[in-house]
Amino acid sequence: MTALGFLYPGHSAEDDYPRIEQLLGSDIRVDLVHTEVGEDAHRVDALKELGTPERLAAGVEQLRLAGAEAVVWACTSGGFVHGWEGAHEQVRTLALTAGMPASSTSFAFVHAAAELGVRRVAVGATYPDDVAELFADFLRRGGLDVLSVEGAGIVMAAEVGRWTEEDVLALARRADRESAEAVLLPDTALHTAALLPALEKELSKPVLTANQVTVWEALRLTDRRVNAPSLGTLFTREPIVQV
Repeated sequence: MTALGFLYPGHSAEDDYPRIEQLLGSDIRVDLVHTEVGEDAHRVDALKELGTPERLAAGVEQLRLAGAEAVVWACTSGGFVHGWEGAHEQVRTLALTAGMPASSTSFAFVHAAAELGVRRVAVGATYPDDVAELFADFLRRGGLDVLSVEGAGIVMAAEVGRWTEEDVLALARRADRESAEAVLLPDTALHTAALLPALEKELSKPVLTANQVTVWEALRLTDRRVNAPSLGTLFTREPIVQV
């Protein structure tokens, strides 16, 4: 049994995690602890407050007692708003506090793209434009070529959690570009775990979504690889061999 730990802000799409655990169909346990949100707003100042060391540390002990072998900060915007260096420092502090390997959803997107061997990506973000552009900047620092950034202008995560399948598909279609090798949909408040086959069929290319890559990142940290086609191309590919 491999136990994966996640720190998830508030309550929006946390039910994606038990769904993913079920779809993995293996000896994987997903443990999720909710962190304090404060102000629910996709605004830079509020997002920086969301991922402070104190708020993340508050949930770590529960994950440690549950036997988690790695922890991921399951919030895209609560990572990349700190910039590339700041997000690295956030993860380093979390790892030291938790006493186990740690990462965040923001880095999960970069690592997942590398796993698929893709460089040219399109972004469909629920965020306001300024926040969406910060995510694109983060991806560029990670070596990706961002061809398009489509923001939906949603301020509150609670609203994102109520999006329908058609809302998600529409955002992905708007964001996609013919030359993009993959489409990225950030925001762990967005329900996508059940939609990955439909998204990839619609776009005819890999789609990376926040909760999907977050769980994949935790598996990567624990050196586990699980074949789960219902979770998209990311969960079916052999690792890219760097030469």
